[in-house]
Amino acid sequence: MHTITLPRLSAKIFAAVIIITIGACASPQKLLETGNYDETISVAVSKLAGKKKKKTEYVQALEEAFAKATDRDMKEADRLKSENRPENWARINDIYQRIRRRQDMISPLLPLVDERGVKAEFRFVRTNDLEKEARENAAAHHYDRGKELLEEGRRGSKSSARAAYNEFGKITEYFQDYKDRRELMQEARNLGTVRVLLTIENEAPVVLPNEFEEIVTSMGVKDLNTEWTVFYNRNTNQAPIDYRVVMRITRIQMQPALVKEREFEETKEIEEGFEYVLDSRGNVMKDSLGNDIKVPKKVLIRARVIEAYQFKSATVAGKIDFFDTHTRELLDSQPIAADALFENYASTFTGDKRALSKETAQRIGNRPLPFPTDEAMLLTAAERLKPVVKEKVSRSRYFI
Repeated sequence: MHTITLPRLSAKIFAAVIIITIGACASPQKLLETGNYDETISVAVSKLAGKKKKKTEYVQALEEAFAKATDRDMKEADRLKSENRPENWARINDIYQRIRRRQDMISPLLPLVDERGVKAEFRFVRTNDLEKEARENAAAHHYDRGKELLEEGRRGSKSSARAAYNEFGKITEYFQDYKDRRELMQEARNLGTVRVLLTIENEAPVVLPNEFEEIVTSMGVKDLNTEWTVFYNRNTNQAPIDYRVVMRITRIQMQPALVKEREFEETKEIEEGFEYVLDSRGNVMKDSLGNDIKVPKKVLIRARVIEAYQFKSATVAGKIDFFDTHTRELLDSQPIAADALFENYASTFTGDKRALSKETAQRIGNRPLPFPTDEAMLLTAAERLKPVVKEKVSRSRYFI
């Protein structure tokens, strides 16, 4: 059995699907009796649109559902207004929009006359002024609430600054340009953003190459950024730093260049040619067809290998500390380490090449290579250290 995954439907599309489904199995009259007025209207409109003869039962259901839905919504809007709570204006605006959409759905059918010649009556509400009032009051509420939260953000509360940003953002549901909303949103964004600086401190008794810090800190800090957290790999004067991530190098270990030579032999038994099978008298044996009987001739071949193995390594280790710059508190500390390895095999042989194993054959012809400098090894270790540091820093979101 196969499962088919459908894309997530938007609220409007989902509602339309529900309405169509309901309409397929329920009449407008039954929907009306259950109090599903908007579903009644949608189903009735779909059954009446484009029809020359308008069935009386559908027209009556539409007329009654429209009147009851409008009455219900207007009473709800008046009740919310009477509470005199600024946060109610968003809901009030939604109600007036719903009334307008309902009226827009019916308008194309008007005048609506049923099959008996009776004209349906629909009392429309003039929503333009009502929506305008609701929009203005809803926007004012979000603006005032945003300013209250922003003031808390100015006193150091980043969560309040983020909440203020969201409040100012809600104003766009009603007006794109509203007072100094854009400027206040930018200020809220700046106040709500957490800024983290990554630095390196070498505490090992070895001097690091100049490029070491640049390599490690150029690990793509932008990949670590989130909506409200920004990482820097150098000091910035744009805004104060909230957290410092300090990579402390405490151990740098260089393994001296090492060359090991060895000489060994490899053998292999192969088939080479053939030989006749002889009987006890020394005569060549025959098969049933009279042909000479032959078998593969097996021989042992040899190859002598002279191999030089070159090795050098560097280890960089330490820890990564996370500090709150405001309290100077050490929040967390994690170990870090990375190795750089140089290996090379240089091999030659004498004898039969066919005797060589696959691994040995691949090394034949390799020449000894110059060992990388200590500085080059440390820079390679820096490259290996980058993903380690990045992974540790990415986990810091749990406490930053």
